[in-house]
Amino acid sequence: MPADPTRRRDLLRAAALGAVVVLPVVALAVAVRGESGTVVRVDQSVVRAATDLTRTSDGLRTVLVVWQEVFAARWLNLLLVPAVCVWAWRRHGLRDRVLWAACTVGVGWLLQLAAKGIVQRTRPVIEDAVAHAPGSSFPSGHAANTTIVAVTLTLLLWPVLGRRGRVLLPLTGAVLVVLTAADRVLLGVHHPSDVVAGVLLGLAVAGASYVGWRRGPTHPGTGTTHDPGDDTTHDSTHDPARDTSHPAHGPS
Repeated sequence: MPADPTRRRDLLRAAALGAVVVLPVVALAVAVRGESGTVVRVDQSVVRAATDLTRTSDGLRTVLVVWQEVFAARWLNLLLVPAVCVWAWRRHGLRDRVLWAACTVGVGWLLQLAAKGIVQRTRPVIEDAVAHAPGSSFPSGHAANTTIVAVTLTLLLWPVLGRRGRVLLPLTGAVLVVLTAADRVLLGVHHPSDVVAGVLLGLAVAGASYVGWRRGPTHPGTGTTHDPGDDTTHDSTHDPARDTSHPAHGPS
């Protein structure tokens, strides 16, 4: 069976989106690997100022450490995401969307770990360090993972959100991403370029995944297009008024 041209266009669009968003990440990776003077100077000065601020308040440091733990990938990916997915599937029947979301978060988790292994950047070196973290610094796993989860869960729940929810949920997700990125720098466990790369990587993974997945194939000769985003089948030739086997559905 020949490949569906619409599907092919969607996949190409997804690849293009991912490439455009990932390019700055690659540029930053090259810069930090080559120890670019400008990037290193900015990173060092910002981390120094941020950790100086954190050391002025024990309360701030405590909040930052707690935030670091709450937004660790093991809690977001293994507790929050499964809980939301189960609820969305059982309560709203969003099976296809749930499967997409689970795969996206899992793949994104692996990709950010792989990126860390490839770049192998050392953590900021600070006298009287505020906190310590193991592993490679670039990109920030917290920033990448929080971004992936925020975008993915927003898209997962989009069909069941009201007008207010479609404003509040993306806004809440954006605020959580920004606060998580700030947390990493204020604790001195990441450079600013690490968290910028993490957010961009998260956007690339979640965005490209959704663009490539959201539209299923058109069935030849039926005028029917399946969109996994709605988990319903739409037939352009079907007249609901003449369908006596199912009740009419109003707009969702």
